[in-house]
Amino acid sequence: MMEQNGVIKSVCPLDCPDQCGLLLHKAEGRVVKVEGDPEHPVTKGNICNKVRNMTSRIYDDNRLKYPMKRVGAKGEGRFERISWDEAIETITSRWKKLIETEGPESILPYSFYGNMGLLNAEGMDRRFFHRLGASQLDRSICSSAGSAGYRYTMGGSFGVDPEDTIHSKLIIFWGINAASTNMHQVALAQKARKQNGAKIVVIDVHKNQTGRLADWFIPILPGTDSALALGIMHILFAENLVDSSFLQEYTVGYEELREHVIQYDPTTVSGITGVPVEDIYKLARMYGNTTPAFIRIGNGPQHHDNGGMFVRTVSCLPALTGQWLIKGGGAIKGNSGYLAVNAVKLQRPRLLKNKKTRVINMNQLGDALLDIDPPVKSLYVYSSNPAVVAPEGVKVRKGLEREDLFIVVHDLFLTETAKYADIVLPATSSFENTDVYTSYWHHYIQVQQPVIEAYEESKSNVDVFRLLAKGMGFEESAFEETEEEMIAEALDFRANPYLDGLDYETLAAKQYVKAKVKPLFPGKLRTPSGKIELYSKRMKANGYPPLPTYIPIVVDGDHPYHFIPAPNHNFLNSTFSNNQKHISLEKEPRLHMNRKDAETSGIVDGEHVRVWNQRGECILKVTVGENVLPGVVATQGLWADLEGTKQLVNTLTPDRIADMGGGATFFSGRVSVEKIYSDV
Repeated sequence: MMEQNGVIKSVCPLDCPDQCGLLLHKAEGRVVKVEGDPEHPVTKGNICNKVRNMTSRIYDDNRLKYPMKRVGAKGEGRFERISWDEAIETITSRWKKLIETEGPESILPYSFYGNMGLLNAEGMDRRFFHRLGASQLDRSICSSAGSAGYRYTMGGSFGVDPEDTIHSKLIIFWGINAASTNMHQVALAQKARKQNGAKIVVIDVHKNQTGRLADWFIPILPGTDSALALGIMHILFAENLVDSSFLQEYTVGYEELREHVIQYDPTTVSGITGVPVEDIYKLARMYGNTTPAFIRIGNGPQHHDNGGMFVRTVSCLPALTGQWLIKGGGAIKGNSGYLAVNAVKLQRPRLLKNKKTRVINMNQLGDALLDIDPPVKSLYVYSSNPAVVAPEGVKVRKGLEREDLFIVVHDLFLTETAKYADIVLPATSSFENTDVYTSYWHHYIQVQQPVIEAYEESKSNVDVFRLLAKGMGFEESAFEETEEEMIAEALDFRANPYLDGLDYETLAAKQYVKAKVKPLFPGKLRTPSGKIELYSKRMKANGYPPLPTYIPIVVDGDHPYHFIPAPNHNFLNSTFSNNQKHISLEKEPRLHMNRKDAETSGIVDGEHVRVWNQRGECILKVTVGENVLPGVVATQGLWADLEGTKQLVNTLTPDRIADMGGGATFFSGRVSVEKIYSDV
């Protein structure tokens, strides 16, 4: 029997590296308060506004209560109630007919990490679509380019323990607004500042919340970060600020790199990056002379055409000064490798009979819906809102309007995407599910037990895919497993020594367990050489420069401004953008513009401006100042559709694929900005 009152341990489900421990306060069966768990070793009771106000989301009056079918035009948002039986019968009968007439690849799943629970995000769903034989989705919208680049240098998603960064004396936040997206790394940095006198440096294209708390903010032109890293290397080698013994023992290619970076002298790099020559020298000498020094590698720069090469390049820096051997030194791009589970048992890829099933990149959904042959005839969307989050938004919505495209959306709300659906299914919140969570920053794996009853008729992803499997006539035992059995199988992974001996019963009893992590060095990496690969034969074989190299981003149309659609403080992608409490905290979308550009264009702070390119347009209120360099404009947040507005920033973003990992290029677009002479 579920407790009706009390305080219950839980975990934050959001796609955020911090993955906070929570305490949920219940009264009469409802969660009435969400606060941080002070006993959690990393997050220590501190949580963000997004989660502190989570009750306003899970009990929002607009939350979906029952299945519905469309009765109006696509996009109009008119639906009528149906039963679960009718919904499942409608979906499965339509899919059976499509498989018979068009083949299973005519069906495409579309999802991401609206809920980070492994069972609901990449468990029963993968089993189902493998068995169905549907087109496979390349889920590469977030960090795949950088992960690929880091893997070339370091062999996998392995960095330092963030808890050790309290010992750092220099902390560089490179391309990450950590105050909004990794707040506990900021807390650790501030602790290091207080107890060690650590200096905090922020390198970014936009002076955001993190930039404002830095000891030194370094603005940089978009897409040029790898050039700055190479300029730092030039000075480190030239002034003998490298750790030769570390380079000899733990790296390959340092001699080639030494010769290679001669071309990246500070004057050349300054002309590329917009960072003054004297600041390049100052930064390099600070990094070369300060120990321990830590770099938090952010997602921002990897959302460029050259994003994979940026992460590959900057991840070489700690090796040059031997920081990996020093507690509090090194870097974090991600740490998911330490908490890797048994994906084969969790996802059952062997259920996919056709090993040549096509793979569609989620960043190019518009093309997939409009141009691919044979065409996609059905789209099943869950844990994502592509009408807002996918690039080339105009193209995406045109695809969703197709009358011959059978769309199913499973969500908590009638999202912008759901308004185009033929069938809408109500989803549970994470607090209503059993699931397991693995951070991609700290080293703790956590479990979620149901805290509240399922809302109205809502069901979890796991439950819905069980129903769909039954409706399709799938008889494999994989679709009958309980959540507890699925977690037990996921944890049964001898290939990951960091989780050795951990089972479901232990995790359920303790709520969270730390992986058995040890420092990377001394040790052997998972690169071909077992060392840090400053020169990578694998990259050369794959058609990339084997040494870190600056490659300019694509010229994106004849528009004067680099456009950076960054995250904001109170939403997470499109999550919370439809909840009034979070909207009131964030207030309104803004376009940040440099004062010199505004004066040249006759634009005044607080005015509305038209932001446009060959893909679409937005109307936004402008904030004029020094938060961006001349030639750069930036927004914050993916805002929900509101009648009478044009604020969908992804109408402006390109759907080109990055250099590595199939990644997105959200930040490599360009726009024009013009004054509007009548207020909107």
